[in-house]
Amino acid sequence: MARVVVIGDLMTDAVARAFYPLARGSDTPASVITYGGGSGANVAAWLAIEGTETTFVGRRGSDITGRTREMELMGYGIDSRLVMDPERPTGTCVVMITHRGDRTMLSDPGANARLQPEDLPRDVFAPDGHLHVSGYTLINDDSRRAARMALRMARETGMSISVDAGSHAPLERAGAENYLDWTNGARLLFANGDQARVLTGRDEPEAAAKVLTAWFPNVVIKMGDEGALWASKTRDDIVTVPAEPVEPSPGSIGAGDAFIAGFLPAWLAGRHPKDALGHAQSLAARALHQPGARPDLGDA
Repeated sequence: MARVVVIGDLMTDAVARAFYPLARGSDTPASVITYGGGSGANVAAWLAIEGTETTFVGRRGSDITGRTREMELMGYGIDSRLVMDPERPTGTCVVMITHRGDRTMLSDPGANARLQPEDLPRDVFAPDGHLHVSGYTLINDDSRRAARMALRMARETGMSISVDAGSHAPLERAGAENYLDWTNGARLLFANGDQARVLTGRDEPEAAAKVLTAWFPNVVIKMGDEGALWASKTRDDIVTVPAEPVEPSPGSIGAGDAFIAGFLPAWLAGRHPKDALGHAQSLAARALHQPGARPDLGDA
């Protein structure tokens, strides 16, 4: 199985779940719990727990939070290549979940935004590996040079490459044409329906996927409760699989990151896209069963 190198964000997630409608300007009873997060770090953790040899490259603060997050990654068996930033703190994301389950995220990238090209370890770029770049690292103005350098180094060494589209609001601010230009050479794109719409202007995931195959040989679109699909530049048909029925844990986040980690190893091993999508949906369902965004080592 190919070694996977993940370039991306490391965060602490503070998940606040309100028990009642938000009382604007006053107090609302809630549960507030912190977990390890960051889309890139989450993908790396799920890959490692699935048995994939995984390297994670990123940047953390010189604070105790950053040290804790790095120790967590090492606990999964990840080859952690984190650079310590002397000025900025480890990134933090406040995840607000209403009493109805709607979610809003307030993200402070912290040290993630300072990832530099010189932070990239040259030894992890090799033709027998695969590079996955978090969309957040590409979309952020200050870390983009590092992300684009990683993509260039992967192309030059013959690595296969996948990218994800991050989040639809910052993706829209960055611009679809810019994102498509930055990700030139990637073999596989992961997006959800909202991100695919931003990139193509198409509301229907199937239509968006076909448009995106003009830039990416393989496109995977996550459609939430409706399942997921795969489209290819070389095939006319679109492969779809349904979502697994599951009752989410109240504090569950990061199922999309688990989905990516479930699809990648199967796809890299040459399994049929339907099998890869099915495994990805199973891992996403597992993520929905537990609080937080990382796999539970106790159940590994």
